[in-house]
Amino acid sequence: MLIHNLAHFRKVFFFCFISIGLGILSNMPIITYAQPAEEDLAEDKNAQQRAEQIYLFLSSEIAIQRGEIGPAYQTLLGLARTSKDPRVAQRAMELALSAQSPQFALEAAKLWDDLSSSTDSSSKEVLITLLMINNKWRESVELTIAFLEKQYPDKQDAFLLQLQNIVSKAPNQDEALLAFSTIIDSLKPLTKNPNLLFLYALGQEKSGNYKTMESVLRGLLRNKPDDASVLNALGYSFADRNIRLDEALQLIEKAHQISPDDAYILDSVGWIHFRLGRFDLAIEYLEKSFNKLPEAEVGAHLGEVFWVTGKQEEAKAIWKKAESLNANHPVLKNTLKRLYPEWTLQEPKIQTQKKKWDGRFAVKINGASNQNGGSGAFTLTHEQLNDELEIRGPFGTSIAKIQVRPSVATLEQNGKVITAVDADQLVFDALGLPIPARGLSSWLAGFTRAGSPGTIKRNPLGQVSEIMQDGWQLSFTWTEKNALQRLNMNRSTDGQDIDIRLVFDLLND
Repeated sequence: MLIHNLAHFRKVFFFCFISIGLGILSNMPIITYAQPAEEDLAEDKNAQQRAEQIYLFLSSEIAIQRGEIGPAYQTLLGLARTSKDPRVAQRAMELALSAQSPQFALEAAKLWDDLSSSTDSSSKEVLITLLMINNKWRESVELTIAFLEKQYPDKQDAFLLQLQNIVSKAPNQDEALLAFSTIIDSLKPLTKNPNLLFLYALGQEKSGNYKTMESVLRGLLRNKPDDASVLNALGYSFADRNIRLDEALQLIEKAHQISPDDAYILDSVGWIHFRLGRFDLAIEYLEKSFNKLPEAEVGAHLGEVFWVTGKQEEAKAIWKKAESLNANHPVLKNTLKRLYPEWTLQEPKIQTQKKKWDGRFAVKINGASNQNGGSGAFTLTHEQLNDELEIRGPFGTSIAKIQVRPSVATLEQNGKVITAVDADQLVFDALGLPIPARGLSSWLAGFTRAGSPGTIKRNPLGQVSEIMQDGWQLSFTWTEKNALQRLNMNRSTDGQDIDIRLVFDLLND
């Protein structure tokens, strides 16, 4: 009888809680009637489960008020999975966004979309947006195309226009433009919106469809001959491919007259003068552009002009600055491979040759109210595009083996094999340690990993002294023979300071 009364109290409390505005899990009746014993017990069990869900939801809200965002998020996410309520997943997503954590917001958005009905477009729109914010461009393409196929043309344009800002600010512009162009290309008929067509043309250029790019840009110029961005894009494309240089100069100079202080146009002016052999003018305009817009591509251009005019030290100084902005920029990487391969000579080898690192690690995690961590030994083996990381305890016992391939990661522990896409999350879930397994071999070789923006700083000897990527700050100590001796890795996230120290036993020259 006591259990039945408690269950009834929980039901009444739940209804009152819903009535003041939560609107979560609101599918319980307020009044009960006499029921057979089995149904009554089932109802009591359901009531207890719902009461537990209410308790968890209240706990998460209290945690939020205390500033404990991480625990609140995990509580809500677990509650969403057990209750199958999309609104709880949505709440977890909103919480992650408020904490400026788009990666966790994406995790919750995927669950929200899975739990939502097929007619609910809001969850799909948010999921697509968060995929793009998290630079999951390839994953976003198929989902976006499927979503747009169900929309009217006006809705298609409106949704894509909301995303154009994400595309223009994407760290990997090539990948973003290619994905967005593929999405726009799927529209039947093709959009007539000039802003979307401009991005479509840029993406077509990245995919090598120069005829389509030129046709679209010339069509935009027929409708608006004084569009400086379109003039500059077409002129720069010609200059960069070293074709139609006279027309390129006309297009870029017209764009410059319209927008004389635009840093991107100043870069194009400098680049066309370089192509025409006017090196002094090229340096003048490229320096103006780099001062206004310190970006890796502009730095690559300016460094190249310095290099071919015999100013090698000035070139290396500019390229160092460019690497400190975005070492993964394709134009910068290509420029260095062509002109100063000493900085990139080992990068192709690390992709194909077998390499091995042995050492010890120590992890320290300082949170708001506790301190955790661990230590042990590791062996990282890299061959072709695959990594194998073995983690051992302080006494040498193997704890886990992680294999990281370009599209999948697997972890072997206690005879069980777990598979996931994200290697870092896989290691954390299995070991409770935030060890970055993804791209670790690139970092140990002194390079930024492919697929995300990263910055590099070099010491006076040209050795990599610091890398910033994926929220990690890496500090390197090298031997005189360029073998890695120590690596300190630091990251602050979700109110925690993570410190990882690697000391290498077997130095590889």
